[in-house]
Amino acid sequence: MTPHPPVTFTREGFTRGLRASPALVLGGVPFGIVTGLTAQAHGLSLAEATLMSFFAFAGSAQLLALGAWTTPVHFLPVNLTALTVNLRFLLMGPLLAPWLDRLHGWRRWLSLFFMIDHNWALSLKEMQAGRNDAAYLIGSGIPIWIAWVLLTMAGHVLGSVVAAPPGHPVFFAALSVFIALLVPMWRGRIDLVPWLAAAAVAFGVSRLLPGTTWHIVAGAVGGGLCGALRDRLNRSA
Repeated sequence: MTPHPPVTFTREGFTRGLRASPALVLGGVPFGIVTGLTAQAHGLSLAEATLMSFFAFAGSAQLLALGAWTTPVHFLPVNLTALTVNLRFLLMGPLLAPWLDRLHGWRRWLSLFFMIDHNWALSLKEMQAGRNDAAYLIGSGIPIWIAWVLLTMAGHVLGSVVAAPPGHPVFFAALSVFIALLVPMWRGRIDLVPWLAAAAVAFGVSRLLPGTTWHIVAGAVGGGLCGALRDRLNRSA
């Protein structure tokens, strides 16, 4: 068995991550501003919106949770919605196990905190290229986190000035991001049935429970179960 190469955690790796982050920060500008706008539109104060981005640091989960936000807040659907969209990290994290398994204490926990889709993909490329400095993940994540908090604040302030009404086209930007993310995930006809199942379940639940976001959780569960059944049938064929 080929031994795993040693994993390091150095200033050089951290600096490499920093140098890779500007493009990721730039790409997140509209996403962060829309998050701040959405938080302001749902009645969160500037401090609340800032703290949410400071501690959560999860753009897609934050936007979906805000979509489920009501007054008073119903914590179960909000948390289930955020949990559902973040379940992807259960599949993403193990791919970086050669790095993460060799980190301990604050290095591991900070690496997990600063891991998002963007720097996860960059770190995976680093690892596959044979570069095993795990500080790269934190180095590429910190600038994105700082920018995310500042952009949320900017979006919230902008929202208080512009005061866009509910249904304004700017709020479609969040949904358009998720639609765009689906494009590279499409693998062809093999995905057609699970995707249609997810859409049908989500549509049905949205009609049964209008004004809630239970359709997001139900659609994800329905599509996931359909995909699992598909894979099981393919293996047994």
